[in-house]
Amino acid sequence: MNDIAKPASGLGRFQAALRASPPLLWAFLYFFCLLSGYYVLRPVREAMGASADANVVFPPWLIDWFAARGLDAGEFTLQVLFTVTFFVMLLLQPAYGLLVSRFPRRVFLPVVYLFFIVTLLLFHLAFESGMPGRGMAFFVWIAVFNLFAVAVFWSFMADVFDDVEARAYFGYIGAAGTLGAFLGPSLTRMLVERVGIANLMLVACGFLALCLVCQMRLRRWAVAREQARGDRSREQAMGGGMLAGLSLVLREPLLRWMAMVVLFGVGVGTLLYNEQAAIVRQFYPDARAATAFYANIDLAINALTLIVQVFVTRWLLSRYGVRPALLLPPLAILAGYAMLAASPLPLMVAIVQIVTRSSEFCLAKPARETIYTRVPREWRYKAGAAIDTVIYRAGDLTFVWVHKFLSAFGSSAVFGAGMVVAALFGVGAWGLVREQKKLPEGRARGQAG
Repeated sequence: MNDIAKPASGLGRFQAALRASPPLLWAFLYFFCLLSGYYVLRPVREAMGASADANVVFPPWLIDWFAARGLDAGEFTLQVLFTVTFFVMLLLQPAYGLLVSRFPRRVFLPVVYLFFIVTLLLFHLAFESGMPGRGMAFFVWIAVFNLFAVAVFWSFMADVFDDVEARAYFGYIGAAGTLGAFLGPSLTRMLVERVGIANLMLVACGFLALCLVCQMRLRRWAVAREQARGDRSREQAMGGGMLAGLSLVLREPLLRWMAMVVLFGVGVGTLLYNEQAAIVRQFYPDARAATAFYANIDLAINALTLIVQVFVTRWLLSRYGVRPALLLPPLAILAGYAMLAASPLPLMVAIVQIVTRSSEFCLAKPARETIYTRVPREWRYKAGAAIDTVIYRAGDLTFVWVHKFLSAFGSSAVFGAGMVVAALFGVGAWGLVREQKKLPEGRARGQAG
């Protein structure tokens, strides 16, 4: 590890890290391809969620259900989409738990990605044919894809890298995802007018196929690390029940704190996301101006995230551990919400949005995944997935309806409640910091076993 710290420049340190750890390159490519494919599709998801045509978003029977009760389905688009997403997550969690319990890693990892590739091919047909209700189906699907595919990725990384390596390398791996977040929408912007939305599904399939190649290359390093530690059980099925993930979260204090961090971290983001949409509609009634506003925010988020991931995250985690990376985001968000409660202007909303999302990507997420390198495998693949899917979407569901209620009292009420949620986010982070100290300290690969 000493060789990694010597070069002065960020690029030099990254090159030294690649020489010191060959699997880092494949992990870098894996996350780059994964988020490139996701961000090719994310603009389609946003367009579906913001569509004014209910027939595109909802199936005919759901539109009729709302109409029979004197309601316009278009008035509840996001609330319905987030609610359906949560219940789909509840149904899929036992299926995922059964998969990882009954099959070894070499089977269930490729199966997860092959499932997403096959369903993308089906969406290609749905968009090609103009199937009614494709918007809701795709919105829910991409939420499931984003959470399950990314959760599986980080669980796998905790098999490949130990705690010491995770602190040094997870910032770089996160930066690969940020580069993918730049490339994906750029490809969409360049291709959508030429090839259409349906063919973007095929582009994303290509990126997921490359993810499978990276999986196969990384597997041998995961096996080697486990053998060095005297553990040869990792290529066997984990066993246990299909609901073991949620049971672990309820039983283990560290996982409960992790769930609290995710729940209220999602809460501050969801409140801000929905209130931002209302403020943008007020200040930017022109669709082109609103699009430019959102584009500038995404560009700033990705730029700030990349800078911090390359120059700060590795140094912060290696020198100080996970404490500052977990505690700084809620403190910054709490301050941001306090400013928004006093002055809910679009510029302030944009600044807080940039801080909220970039701090999650470049600090909080790498810190949480570093903790997972020090816990049992079942915690990573089952409990970690349950937290990143069911708990995450429970936060979305809860706070999208909380916002619907608070919005009747104005932006100040929303941002005042956001301060409370940000404070609870901080409490969860502090509890997680204290609980993770009880875990055994990680050791470098050369010292393992």
